[in-house]
Amino acid sequence: MKVKIIAEIAQAHDGSLGMAHSYIDALAKTGVNTIKFQTHIADAESSIYEPFRVKFSKQDKTRFDYWKRMEFTLSQWHELKQHCDDVGLEFMSSPFSNAAVDVLEEVGVSSYKIGSGEVNNLLLLEKIAQTGKPIILSSGMSSYKELDEAVNFLTSKGANFSILQCTTSYPTLPEEYGLNVISELKERYNVPVGFSDHSAQIGTGITAVAMGAEILEFHAVFNKEMFGPDVSSSLTMPEIALLVKSVRNFEQALNNPIDKSDNSEFKDLKAIFEKSLAINKNLDKGHIIEFSDLEAKKPANKGISASKFQDVIGKETTRVIKQWEFLNIEDIK
Repeated sequence: MKVKIIAEIAQAHDGSLGMAHSYIDALAKTGVNTIKFQTHIADAESSIYEPFRVKFSKQDKTRFDYWKRMEFTLSQWHELKQHCDDVGLEFMSSPFSNAAVDVLEEVGVSSYKIGSGEVNNLLLLEKIAQTGKPIILSSGMSSYKELDEAVNFLTSKGANFSILQCTTSYPTLPEEYGLNVISELKERYNVPVGFSDHSAQIGTGITAVAMGAEILEFHAVFNKEMFGPDVSSSLTMPEIALLVKSVRNFEQALNNPIDKSDNSEFKDLKAIFEKSLAINKNLDKGHIIEFSDLEAKKPANKGISASKFQDVIGKETTRVIKQWEFLNIEDIK
């Protein structure tokens, strides 16, 4: 088992190419596999009529203006892709128009991520399916009926795809995680299934992986006081590094099952930590041992095992035994 871990920069760069490069360098240190952007071409995907999901941007009069400000040129996308190559990370970007797919094909992506709002956009799915590249489909806003349609469409095109359980809520609350859907998606579609997280909590991703997620995606941000629509649902660099380490530790544990029937490797430790029976008060020869006379002291093998205490109760001592002495088999009859 090797979970694919995707850190999404999305619009956290706020339209700054320099900031986008800074995110690549920072995320390269966290251990993620993939860095994901979003490729927006305002004229191709939006209009002045698109409302803001959250009116966060005071400098943009319309949502269209915001998308325009988020655009990078083809050469800039090439630079970002090259930077990801240089630091050993997969470059990925979600296209939001057919025109964006053309850009990403020019840049040279190896796979595509479909955002939750594009599941019903069969025009876009057709365009991406034509590339023949693997597809990750996010299910955030879709009912099973809608997912069935998208899955049937992609299957008919011979597409290689996986599905992410996702809740389109920023930040997502625990009662909204839908962790149960991970197994439901696996059973329903028989494809690899992952989890796209907007909770801004480290534990959510760890839990999703423990419940079978094979892909883990989340938003990244330098600081939760920064500007942008996804900040409240993002993880910081230290949080991402801890999440990645935790997931890799989980994988390591899962790949190395313990045989609880064999504890031979603990032989030396058991001799140190386990205990032998001892006497907690001075006893005369001929004393009949009672439970209240007994104590257990380290190490093992200095007396009768503490696990055998019931065998010595009612037995007669063969000698005077001083307080805190170990009790051995020759001391009773």
